[in-house]
Amino acid sequence: MITSANNSLIKKLKKLRQKKYRVKERRFLVEGVHLVEEALLSSVDVVMLVTSDEAPLLSVDISENRVVEVNASVFAALSDTESPQGWLAVCKMPAEPEVSSGNVLLLDGIRDPGNLGTMIRTAAAAGLAGIYVSEDTVDMYNPKVIRATQGAMFHLPVIVADLKKAVSSLKEEGIIIYGTDMHSEFSYRDAKPQGAPYALLLGNEAQGISPELLSVTDKTVSIPILGKAESLNVAVAAGIIMYDWIR
Repeated sequence: MITSANNSLIKKLKKLRQKKYRVKERRFLVEGVHLVEEALLSSVDVVMLVTSDEAPLLSVDISENRVVEVNASVFAALSDTESPQGWLAVCKMPAEPEVSSGNVLLLDGIRDPGNLGTMIRTAAAAGLAGIYVSEDTVDMYNPKVIRATQGAMFHLPVIVADLKKAVSSLKEEGIIIYGTDMHSEFSYRDAKPQGAPYALLLGNEAQGISPELLSVTDKTVSIPILGKAESLNVAVAAGIIMYDWIR
């Protein structure tokens, strides 16, 4: 059992809280009973499990996994949460996944980890084929993003891409590109795709979709605001449209 936060392995794992080290090591951390179990049940390569001596038992088989036990104070030093559950997984970043044919999300410059994680979770629940995110979108391996996905990130391809090139490729496949724009005169309900696959593009929380990307969409849509709110949260807007379009 490791009893010191100054242990070399613990120091190395703590560095994975920073994006530059995650990118360098091609590793990321998953914390909490549910998320660790989701990782173990997925195709993600779980390199190591770290557990506190006070942690509950997992409901999945870990007999073939490397397990490192630490005391509660060391685990607290590793944890990114206020109430640690005593389980952490060190996972290998997968090779860039492929998106199968179907509906996709395109996310341009999303900054808030909770918004990105929520949209990944909602897209997975709504049966989308995958998500393309711009290079300036918040890191999908940010601990807050991972928590917000509630494990959905392990079951849905998420690709960091040049969105202009992604849009061009999708158009070549015959996919219609819809951009959300609060100034659009077309309601998302009136533009509902009729059987053909679509790509739904959503933009930055403050600035919306960049003009360069907005100019290459096939159609822009908006969600009517009936009350006095100026706009909707981007993750809420994404959920409304995705679920309405699968009805």
